[in-house]
Amino acid sequence: MARPPAPNPGLRGTTAPGWRETPGSAALGWPATPGSADGSTLLTGIGELTTNAPGGPGTGEGDPTGLVTDAVVLLDGGRVAWAGPAREARDAVGRALDGRAPDVTVDVGGRAVVPGFVDSHTHLVFAGDRAAEFEARMAGRPYAAGGIPSTVAATRAASDDELRAGLARHLDEAARQGTTTVEVKSGYGLTVADEERAVRLAREVTPEVTFLGAHVVPAELSGRADAYVDLVCGDMLAACAPHARWVDVFCETGAFTPEQSRRVLEAGAAAGLGVRVHASQLGPGEGVRLAVGLGAAAVDHCTYLTDADVAALAGSWTGSGRRPGGPSGAVAGTVATLLPGVEFSTRQPYPDARRLLDAGAVVALASDCNPGSSYTSSMPLCVALAVREMRMTVAEAVWSATAGGALALRRDDVGHLAPGARADLVLLDAPSRVHLAYRPGVPLVAATWKDGIRLPARENPGSTR
Repeated sequence: MARPPAPNPGLRGTTAPGWRETPGSAALGWPATPGSADGSTLLTGIGELTTNAPGGPGTGEGDPTGLVTDAVVLLDGGRVAWAGPAREARDAVGRALDGRAPDVTVDVGGRAVVPGFVDSHTHLVFAGDRAAEFEARMAGRPYAAGGIPSTVAATRAASDDELRAGLARHLDEAARQGTTTVEVKSGYGLTVADEERAVRLAREVTPEVTFLGAHVVPAELSGRADAYVDLVCGDMLAACAPHARWVDVFCETGAFTPEQSRRVLEAGAAAGLGVRVHASQLGPGEGVRLAVGLGAAAVDHCTYLTDADVAALAGSWTGSGRRPGGPSGAVAGTVATLLPGVEFSTRQPYPDARRLLDAGAVVALASDCNPGSSYTSSMPLCVALAVREMRMTVAEAVWSATAGGALALRRDDVGHLAPGARADLVLLDAPSRVHLAYRPGVPLVAATWKDGIRLPARENPGSTR
């Protein structure tokens, strides 16, 4: 059981130091009864609840995040059974539980609750680090020994158990910062055997596995990019597709051309994989429009966009039958996933989120956790950077780090707290989500629930969905 946060008498509605957890539902006047951790849990005393109800930033459908003050959330059987204002809770909770009392009631003492963060872009299967490369970059010194090839060499040399341990460590780190759903890419093996190993290990901990054999051309095939694409589309894809849900490619000058990228993506789609694309990180190119044209779920980085790119991303949602933010309806359109940790770690220009949002595009935020350009697993840091450096509002940034990430993974069961959603949520040691941006670097995640069960404070949760 997670340790309660330190007392915070400044929180509105706090009636006792920390929070109070009791069996049953005495807070609503029902008798306390024994319960189990995986049964029903009633969270009361929520000062501010972000539900991400239907409607999203820029849609003109009211508050984009379904904000409720003085709120209650009921979790039952690993799902959200009800969420809403405390004044409606007694009758609503009784109906949701068919007259039963909840097994456990937690009074959170005026703290804020947000959906669990959905990190839709990571590279967590790797060995070693590139701290020396980072230090040299920050000092303005060249560092020839770094780059993706150094991580490829370390990853190939690592054992399965070493890679598993690193993956578990990073997932634990992410969970302690409120992340409950994680996508994991391959891309540091670049041989058939090593890429198959990467997606197989990733699949042990998350269903959101991406085959990124087309990350870069490996050193042994330098100058023979077309031959490597043949391998990616042939034996490598055949070995990796059974373990993956997605295919991805780095469509960028110095990596893969639009033509080569199309080959990889179409081969992956033919093998039953969904499409994702890395594009426009280092300069403008054709990757964004390629992604939209192929119906990609997401195109990631989006730092250097042309007017045509922005129009294509916004237009991909027109007439889709679903605007962002809602828990139901068909998903369509390509999400622009922005990765502010990269620009923070490389001192490059940040993406123009405001331009995308104002045009009607759908934006997600993700960490891009990797050992080279963004070695952070902190979604709260990404929210803070988006607000401070990319001119997003707090509401837009929190939505993009939760519901936006869910749309980038084409998931309607995470990223929101409407009834029926997975019971994945984060309790902040703060009265408002604004503190995520207002207090950057402060460990504000007091507790995380996944599938209705509160995660241990410092132990590996085992997996994410």
